[in-house]
Amino acid sequence: MERNLTAEQLALFEKEFASNPQYRVMQNAVTETPVTKIALDRQVVTSIDHSVSNLLDDWKVTNQKKSGRCWLFAGLNLLRPGAAEKLGVKDFEFSQNYLLFWDKFERANFFLEAVIETADRDVDDRTVAHLLSDPIGDGGQWNMFVALVRKHGLVPKTAMPETESSSATAQLNDALRKLLRQGARDLRKLDGVEAQRSRKAELLTTIHRVLSIHLGTPPQKFLWQWKDSDKTFHRDGWTTPAEFAAKYVTLPVDDYVCLVHDPRESSPTGRTFTVDYLGNVVDAPPVVYLNVEMDLMKQLAQDAIVGGEPVWFGCDVGKQMSADLGYWDANLYDFGAVYDTEFTLDKAERLLHHETLMTHAMLFTGVDLVDGKPRRWRVENSWGDEKADNGFWTMNDSWFGEHVFEIAVRRSALPADLQARLDDEPIVLPAWDPMGALAD
Repeated sequence: MERNLTAEQLALFEKEFASNPQYRVMQNAVTETPVTKIALDRQVVTSIDHSVSNLLDDWKVTNQKKSGRCWLFAGLNLLRPGAAEKLGVKDFEFSQNYLLFWDKFERANFFLEAVIETADRDVDDRTVAHLLSDPIGDGGQWNMFVALVRKHGLVPKTAMPETESSSATAQLNDALRKLLRQGARDLRKLDGVEAQRSRKAELLTTIHRVLSIHLGTPPQKFLWQWKDSDKTFHRDGWTTPAEFAAKYVTLPVDDYVCLVHDPRESSPTGRTFTVDYLGNVVDAPPVVYLNVEMDLMKQLAQDAIVGGEPVWFGCDVGKQMSADLGYWDANLYDFGAVYDTEFTLDKAERLLHHETLMTHAMLFTGVDLVDGKPRRWRVENSWGDEKADNGFWTMNDSWFGEHVFEIAVRRSALPADLQARLDDEPIVLPAWDPMGALAD
């Protein structure tokens, strides 16, 4: 074939398409109907229902609305059943807006410190360019959630309710990005860390003001009182966020570790990894994860659910997904049949060729076991209750293996040899590695 596209070649392409009746039928169908409707595999759809043998959820789902806070919602959703039980109420929500405020503010400081650290590099250095590409997005990872809870505590949703901008973060993020990139320009022009940190303090004053305008002011203390499900009145009195978290977080979040499935040859199993400049709270423990085999990841998730605990996880949510049905299955859509071709990248190759990364975090709240093996998984999403089973989705086990990347489990759940590996010095991946993707 010639280097350029010639008129003769274009004619051959058109002739090849026109000569096959199947292609013309598909053209007629797809030009009038969404391709996902055409490619939806009816046999897969009829094989799925929302029932599972082991079910934990007995509460309503939450709604992140037009924001990328899924990782915060999933983290708080993991904690809220224990809090609801301790409070004696049917349903309860921690304030997602409260953690959003502190994540934005901490992340602004984290970004500006990274700018100071890399100020001697050229602005188109790959790491600098990566930092500048999205200095203040909504997404995050498990360790970042823990860092916020550890430092800032938690409050009930009534103490810092949602605002227009917490539920739709685009305009807030646009203002913050402008200010932080402008701040990066200023910091890179200054000589000496003392001068840079002085300017950083001025920048953070502005960032705090913008966040307060959009999200409200985080309470330092609040009067906490409530009625339980029996309509009995309770009052804790004036409470700090740290005190509230200490009293109503019933899971030991500091004991949870992050496991990933990264099948690339460059990422050996049984090794810990971190990603350069990944985090939100300066001086918090780094984002570290242990790479494990998929079968172990499934077993640990299954064991946690059977033992009564939901499981926080991260995945590439948009692959082979039906929002109308609330289903995920690795073979839900037969796009190959529609296009008369094959899609042959495996999970490792998809990572290497930028075809996949973690995009969303949710909660496993159930598993359907047949002869001790998982057949499907129940998922608490944070997209409201209008889809799926009142907002609870169903994931076939085939999808778990292909598109789930990360789970958080108790350290003690791991085999002893892997627990020991958690103390190894982590391999540092570059800032742009796909395993540093933030779920939103």
